[in-house]
Amino acid sequence: MNGSFGRTLAVAAGLAALGACSGDYGSNPGPIPPPVPVTISATGNIAAKVEEFRALLGDPANAVAGEQTAGRREISWDGAGANPFDNRNDFPSTFFNTNVKAGAVFTTPGTGFRNDSLKFSEVNAEYANEFSTFSPTKIFSMPPYFAGLFVMRRIVVTGVGAVFSDVDIAGATTIEFFDVNGTSLGKIAAPVRSDAAGLSFVGGKFADAIVARVRITLGTGSLGANAVDVSAGGAADLVVADNFIYGEPKHIQ
Repeated sequence: MNGSFGRTLAVAAGLAALGACSGDYGSNPGPIPPPVPVTISATGNIAAKVEEFRALLGDPANAVAGEQTAGRREISWDGAGANPFDNRNDFPSTFFNTNVKAGAVFTTPGTGFRNDSLKFSEVNAEYANEFSTFSPTKIFSMPPYFAGLFVMRRIVVTGVGAVFSDVDIAGATTIEFFDVNGTSLGKIAAPVRSDAAGLSFVGGKFADAIVARVRITLGTGSLGANAVDVSAGGAADLVVADNFIYGEPKHIQ
């Protein structure tokens, strides 16, 4: 935990103790409300809002190993180092913490992760017409959703945002934030697609680095040879992800 987060907790505890001994005998100040993130979202032409979120997290876009004093990280899935794992269901959960030192570890209750360069057309030929990329040419999915972009218990960030492709159902594709104790800090939803390109973006940024884990939910179903999206008459909203953008990971002191 960085210094500012530690001081925030200490001040909150002190205020609670002071309230209990105030002149308003028997009063209960109630629980301290959770922090609220600044939320940025967009659908359609999302580029400007993505840039706004990048600026909110701070410059530069760090691409070196080790904790940096400022800036942010971004996963675009397009690096050459990931090529050996493309178009398979065994993309390493620790790739962006070991192969690429970006401080991100993934977990999923499903069967694995897939980094795909063919818009998942080899899974289902119709997907090539359904999904788009924000940063060509690769996109990412997991069955049916993934939990834990940041699961290392001694790292926190200020915020996380993600680009999604083909969001059709409002409120179904979300990012939920958790603190180091596993307490939810709130959930934000990606907006429904508004044009043929089908891209959506949502990101949330807190004043301090308090996010230890996020759960990203992609639509309401998993990709598959027989899985059809609601926009084509199917039963589930099939959604994939592109860029993940997050604050510089900070070690908890």
